[in-house]
Amino acid sequence: MAATIIDGKQVAERIRQDVARQVADLAAKGLRLKLAAVLVGQPPASMVYARSQAKQCEALGIDYELVQLPVECDAPCVAREIERLNQDCSVTGIMIHLPLPPWIDAHAMQYRIDPYKDIEGVNPANIGFVFYGQPIIAPCTALAIVELINETRIKLRGAAAVIVGQGPVVGRPTGIFLIQKDATVTACNEFTPDLAAHTRRADLLIVAAGKAGLITADMVKSGAVVIDVGINRVKSLDEKGQEVSRTVGDVDFESVRQVAGAITPVPGGVGPVTVTMLLRNTVEAARKQSSRKP
Repeated sequence: MAATIIDGKQVAERIRQDVARQVADLAAKGLRLKLAAVLVGQPPASMVYARSQAKQCEALGIDYELVQLPVECDAPCVAREIERLNQDCSVTGIMIHLPLPPWIDAHAMQYRIDPYKDIEGVNPANIGFVFYGQPIIAPCTALAIVELINETRIKLRGAAAVIVGQGPVVGRPTGIFLIQKDATVTACNEFTPDLAAHTRRADLLIVAAGKAGLITADMVKSGAVVIDVGINRVKSLDEKGQEVSRTVGDVDFESVRQVAGAITPVPGGVGPVTVTMLLRNTVEAARKQSSRKP
């Protein structure tokens, strides 16, 4: 029997409705939210995302400012803009659209964002507080993964959870969240010897390695919950023999869905929920900033 598809778009819409209610409640108390996004140059994908962000914020009653900087802007230029936004009391959330030009260290710029305005949860202070179970703002993708896991109603206490991919804002914080739920967590990566021996015993398998088709059906335990975080562009030939590009995950979806109990698709799984978690974090950031005021 094929796995249940975990519909990220449906989950995202439910979260979006909750965010809209929270934004309205805060507005009624005199607290207006504003998300500022920094964009250097005009990368096509980032421009599309920024336009989508602006529409979503407008629909939810969140003010949106796109700070567009020229492509020749250097690190001090970006740093000055981030500091301006940090000091602007009307701005309650800040994020940086990636990629930045190669001469600018993206991590160094993200680290400059006030932790209380860091709605992506990428500042080292926010990452660090995750380990203590008291994050100011947690990383969006890790939050999205947990939300999708909750959707399956899997019992996490005592569950064998295997995470393939140990990035600082996805794999590692997700592992901490699961440990805090009393799951037994195994941390792997694509270079782990006999990776299949680990993944085959997982009740919960999370894959965030960034390698298309890494996980195949023979590597998955029957009935397991599989969360595919990978976003990879691959090329193939269509029925006319022409080369086309498509987006796939790290999991061989068609084969694994015949084995797993529940699985997220790519696209349409973790991605939509991550975007919505950014908006939820915008609410959380505003609320926490308000509580700090004398």
